[in-house]
Amino acid sequence: MKTVSRVLNKHPYVKPATRQAVENAMDTLGFRPSIAARILAGTNSGQVALIYDNHSPYYIHQIQEGCWSRCHEERVRLLAQPVDVADPGVGEQVRGLIAETHVDGVVLSSPVTDCVPVLEALEQTKIPFVRISPGTNRSLTSSVFMDDVQAADDLTTYLINLGHRRIAFIIGHPNHTASNERLFGYRRGLDRAGISYEPQLVAQGLFDFASGVAAEKFFALPNRPTAIFASNDDMAAGVLATAHRYGIAVPREVSVAGFDDTTLAQVVWPPLTTVRQPTGNWPTRRPTCC
Repeated sequence: MKTVSRVLNKHPYVKPATRQAVENAMDTLGFRPSIAARILAGTNSGQVALIYDNHSPYYIHQIQEGCWSRCHEERVRLLAQPVDVADPGVGEQVRGLIAETHVDGVVLSSPVTDCVPVLEALEQTKIPFVRISPGTNRSLTSSVFMDDVQAADDLTTYLINLGHRRIAFIIGHPNHTASNERLFGYRRGLDRAGISYEPQLVAQGLFDFASGVAAEKFFALPNRPTAIFASNDDMAAGVLATAHRYGIAVPREVSVAGFDDTTLAQVVWPPLTTVRQPTGNWPTRRPTCC
């Protein structure tokens, strides 16, 4: 039994052959460790929680898929818990989740990564946690993030190099730090090319498909933009739908670009030009379309 226990708890001093034999036997017998028994014994529960609040279903699905894939490799159970960062009781909700499930660690997805009540709750419970795309105090914990400013700058520059000079932009949800960073990158790309920033070519969005209706504002302009850069794929897909409704051909009359490179970018027509933000275990970069 000690050998089995060591294998379950990933003890480093188990011979590889022995570990493989025990794991094969567990698979054959359909053995599943009891979480309640492990907690009573004072060992880890073998569970990790992903806590998120995101208006992009495609993005968060791929975050969940990436987390689940890694947990599966380690024989760890993943619990996915949505929260509302605007809820005054969100900190207590997180405390309750930890107390009831006894998870061994927590993964926070943006914008929960910068939610002060959640961060305070986790620090008080002294549970290990990591953050995806934190916008503040990145030294607080381990985290993974990309340079949203440079990425938005790169895509804006890409559109400029295609010949576009009137490029509209849809900002993401105000709760996400990345929204302002992508706006800054867009403005920086324009500025470096000597193109004036025009407030009338910018609209507020919420990172959801419905935000694509903001394109109506751009299409109503006497001198409408030749390209629209939405700061995530869901909003870009909404722009495509709005263009189709107005009878505006994409990309002949207007180019549309997104951000994240979710699966949505490949199933809409035409496929979106988009910034690749790795969110799962994808071995190679998927191609994008102009």
